[in-house]
Parts: sequence; C-alpha cells; structure tokens
Amino acid sequence: MRRRNSFSQVKARQKTDWTEPRLPTCAFQYNISTSEEQWMKFRYGITLCAIALSLSPAAAGARSPARPQPNLLTAAELAKGWRLLFDGSTLQGWRNYRSKAILPGWRVEGNCLTLDGYGGDIITNETFENFELSYEWRISPGGNSGVFYNVVEGSNPKIWQTGPEMQVLDNDLSPDARNPTHQAGAAYDLFAPRVRAVLPVGRFNKARIIVNRGHVQHWLNGKLVVEYDLWSPAWRAAVAASKFADLPGYGLARSGHIALQDHGDRVWFRNIKVRRL
Repeated sequence: MRRRNSFSQVKARQKTDWTEPRLPTCAFQYNISTSEEQWMKFRYGITLCAIALSLSPAAAGARSPARPQPNLLTAAELAKGWRLLFDGSTLQGWRNYRSKAILPGWRVEGNCLTLDGYGGDIITNETFENFELSYEWRISPGGNSGVFYNVVEGSNPKIWQTGPEMQVLDNDLSPDARNPTHQAGAAYDLFAPRVRAVLPVGRFNKARIIVNRGHVQHWLNGKLVVEYDLWSPAWRAAVAASKFADLPGYGLARSGHIALQDHGDRVWFRNIKVRRL
C-alpha cells in the first residue's frame, strides 16, 4: 500500500527551487503548463517550419552560387595572363581563312559565337606558339566541327590541311564516331581519346588545349583525353598512317593561328580565352 506524503513534505517540495529549461519559439510562445500531447504538436510545428524555410526559393538561392556570366574574365584570370578571344557580342579578332573578311554564316547569338549557314573556316588574327586555350562548345545532333591550332595560311585551301585539330562531335549520332580517332576530344585522325568525356548533345562541353614547346594536351570536361609530342617519332608515325600522309607540311609549323571549322553543321562556342605560356 502506497503511503501518502505528509503535509510538511508537500510544503518542502513547494519551496524547492526548480529551474525549468527555456523552450525555443517560432513566431509564438509555448506555455510550460501545456500537456504532453500539445508539446508534441509544438515540436512537429517547429519541424515543419524548418523544412518550409529550407525549401524556400530564398534558401535555395543562398545555397546555390550564381552562375558566372559567360565571356568574362575574373581578376584571378587576368592576373594569370588570360584574355578573351571572343567578347560575347562581336566577331572582332576573327576572320575567314585566307581572307580579311568574315562570311555571315558566323554570327553572335545568345552570348555564343555560332555557325548558322555557310561561313567557311575562321581563324584568329593573331598567331600563338606556346599557349593554353580554354573554350566551351555545343554541337547540333549528329554534328561535326573542330578547333585547330598552329594553322598557317598558304597554298592549302582548308585549315585541316595545315594544323592539328581537337575534334568537336556528337559521338552518339555522327557516323564519324565509328573511328576512335574521330571522336570528340581526339587529335583528329591521329590520337583517340583515352576516356569518353563528352557530354550528351545539347549541353556545353568545356575544353582546353595546351601547347608548350611541342608538348600537347587535350582536356575535355576536366579529363585529360589526349597527350602527345609534336614532331616526335610517335607523332610522325601517326601522321604517316593518317589522311594527312600526303601533305608534306602538315603540322610542322612551330606557331600559327587558332581556327574554328565550318563542317556544315550548327555549332556554338563561348568563353573562348587564351594565355601565352
């Protein structure tokens, strides 16, 4: 049988200094005398409040940094010597191969340098020897294009007959992808990509070409896909086994223009920038 507390024991308890924890608030106050059921409802409300705030557009914007504007250089890039080859609004600095003009097939659209119709191959006004080139490209379904370097103007009517190319291609739909040395990122018809790094058609791919004292690297979406040495025995063997075998001056220039190819397919370029090494 349970013994009842005496009156003096009850009075002693009432004099005890109990310290209740202070409870958090969320736009309302909680009464300490609330029943356990109401306390559970309060905690549930706090949880819903936190979830709603975390899913709000403002919270999402705070978590996701703003996407940088295309065709702009950061202070850090400027300090390292980077400069734009395409300003995002004009075709300044470019011209057709073996010409002083540029055909209307090349135009600016949505911050991109794009080919829409016949434009011919275009080259930079400047020439480069040791450099790092960075750019982004997007190709149309089944499309084909390319970025060339060490291009020299002479008797050859096409840029592909003069300098090496980093291939731009829709690997999934273009029949040219059946040849590994013709796939996106390849040193065209010479060296196949080590890994498949191209993104699905419709998305922009980020590419880099580094040429430094004859040592060449092709990077695609953060992966090193091709590496070789110009004029080395391995390079000469690759040329001899390629479509360039009958072009005696192919790839021998120590410097040259950077070029974009008109292969007849719609293609977009942006964030084209270069730094000399």
